[in-house]
Amino acid sequence: MITAMTAGEVDAVVAFFRSVPEGDLTFVKEDVDRASIAGWVDRPGQRWLSLDDGGAVTGFAAVLPFTGWSDHVGDVRLIVAPLQRGTGVGTALARHALTEAVRSGLKKLVVELPADQVHTIEMFSRLGFTGEALLRDHIRDRAGQLRDLVMLAHLVDDGWANLTTVGIADEPAN
Repeated sequence: MITAMTAGEVDAVVAFFRSVPEGDLTFVKEDVDRASIAGWVDRPGQRWLSLDDGGAVTGFAAVLPFTGWSDHVGDVRLIVAPLQRGTGVGTALARHALTEAVRSGLKKLVVELPADQVHTIEMFSRLGFTGEALLRDHIRDRAGQLRDLVMLAHLVDDGWANLTTVGIADEPAN
């Protein structure tokens, strides 16, 4: 089940991020301590959780709007619990985030990923994202290794007709 994040789920989100391997946290742009996560509820943007049948968080997605002259652009964030990867949780969250971002009026979405995350890049590509930039040695992981960063973009006006064809545009809001 995918649901919008609320203040009542802060502890569950904290527990989720504590369960994510340290190396994966390299690519989370925000602080994931309790105070920071509690503050997300009042900040601009949309945030969703994927919950299992017991109510545990299995994935997190966000679309955070840029400001000023790029206020039509949203930054997509996505992280899935290691045991849930490859099960469709990430695709479901990404589809939901894309649909809701378009409904909110955003015209372009971007996602930044380490270039070696081939499966995640392929998943976003299936959702209509295309390569926008490759930044060499742009990120440093927790082990100190420099890694390339890929930026993918989804131009809503160009891609929404294609998404309608595959049924994403018709998804009900949760």
